[in-house]
Amino acid sequence: MIAIGTYEILKFLHVLLAIVAVGFNASYAVWLARAAREPEHEAFALRGVKFLDDRIANPAYGLLLVTGLSMVWVGDLDLTQFWLLTALVLYAVAVGLGLLVYTPTLRAQISSLESSGAGSAEFRALARRGTTVGIVLAVDVIAIVFLMVTKPTL
Repeated sequence: MIAIGTYEILKFLHVLLAIVAVGFNASYAVWLARAAREPEHEAFALRGVKFLDDRIANPAYGLLLVTGLSMVWVGDLDLTQFWLLTALVLYAVAVGLGLLVYTPTLRAQISSLESSGAGSAEFRALARRGTTVGIVLAVDVIAIVFLMVTKPTL
């Protein structure tokens, strides 16, 4: 008989949620790059990214915090360990950028596309901002994954 404890179940869920969240986020670049080559599909792609972000990736990130903190509690880990504390700070940065910059930019980008079109200066500026914030978020999330996998110490 195989014995699997609470910690292992939480860890499995945590990794699965990370795959879902990071995987969906990574797909946004593909959606948006393809849409840029086919402007008639840009609105569909932007709404698709917004749906995936709001309904799948962001809830997965929220549950990552829950499962991660549950693992700290169940596994009797110390939140002040360098890798864990740094990852939590980076997580807070990602949440802040996502909620305060990326999501409003995406919403404004969809609105601008509908009102002014893909060729408007406003839409292009919003697209550049979305791309820049997306890259910053990707680097942030990759750093978190690195910390979670390698667990470096000082």
